[in-house]
Amino acid sequence: MSVNLKPLGNKVVIEPIDEEEMTASGIILPETAKEKPQKGTVLAVGPGLRLENGERQEMSLKVGDKVLYGKYAGTEVKERDRTLIVIKEDDVLAIIE
Repeated sequence: MSVNLKPLGNKVVIEPIDEEEMTASGIILPETAKEKPQKGTVLAVGPGLRLENGERQEMSLKVGDKVLYGKYAGTEVKERDRTLIVIKEDDVLAIIE
């Protein structure tokens, strides 16, 4: 799925993955009881952080990676009918394999 955002520097654009709406015991959770997602799919990656010598630091993330990120990290952006998060690469905690 393409995105109309091109991140700058060491930023990435992530589409959050919604968690289950039902608990293991079958209880359906209302919107107000759900926690903010912390998992997502990388949709776009910036060119990397510019170092003092003028070179770019290579990004360790690529488009399509499933990642775990900080709960309150990044900035939410609405694009068409979906919510995306623009986040620094440093705020990504792990790649989910």
